[in-house]
Amino acid sequence: MVDEARQALGTRDMQGAGHRPDVIVFDMDGVLVEVMESYREAIRETVRHFTGKLVTHDEIQDFKNAGGWNNDWLLSQRMIADRGKHVAYADVVEYFNEIFLGEKGDGLIRFERWMPGDGLLERLSEQATLAIFTGRAKYEADVTLQRYAGKIRFHPLITDECVANPKPAPDGLRLILQEYPEQTVWYLGDTVDDAQSAQSAGVPFIGVSSPQNPRHGEIAGILRDCGAFAVLADVNELEALVSTAAEAER
Repeated sequence: MVDEARQALGTRDMQGAGHRPDVIVFDMDGVLVEVMESYREAIRETVRHFTGKLVTHDEIQDFKNAGGWNNDWLLSQRMIADRGKHVAYADVVEYFNEIFLGEKGDGLIRFERWMPGDGLLERLSEQATLAIFTGRAKYEADVTLQRYAGKIRFHPLITDECVANPKPAPDGLRLILQEYPEQTVWYLGDTVDDAQSAQSAGVPFIGVSSPQNPRHGEIAGILRDCGAFAVLADVNELEALVSTAAEAER
């Protein structure tokens, strides 16, 4: 993965992809945080609660790969409807949050796994400004960031409430570009919606596709087809990519 990414830097220049980033923007779920046992499980449990039927991880991945389903509340409601039940969106959100957040962050969110290795974000912050553009609500993002990265400064932190149009719309990235004009911005994400948002904003996109996912190869291919100039196995490979870009500019 790292060798592939280095080769990509040497052969492609997608509006700044071949330049050292001044700003690195992270998606959260699937990039900074492994969420198979948190968000993905909350979708499964929400659907089961309202329909008595359990959806598979493959079914969820099919929606994510199709694009347009960045909002897990809407996806839960759609999967409930597909099973013959009509449930109001507000009721879906209420139950989802109840099991996901629990009492003071002790719900399924506690099963999240923080992906960056020790010191990674600190080292990257010495080379670039770090920011976040996530589809999470701010209160959800805050729980995880305070738990795992309380000393890391992400500026800006763009959450669902910050934008009129969520991913795959580019609104969040455009807010970041307004704050950092004339600077090279990279965006890391793991879904079609992330890739499409980056493409619409004219921001170089790096895909993340974990080999632990049985459909890793398929997802990596989809992200490349959607414009990723590199696809990493996890966020910890980013450091080598940034270093390669910096060396190329010397």
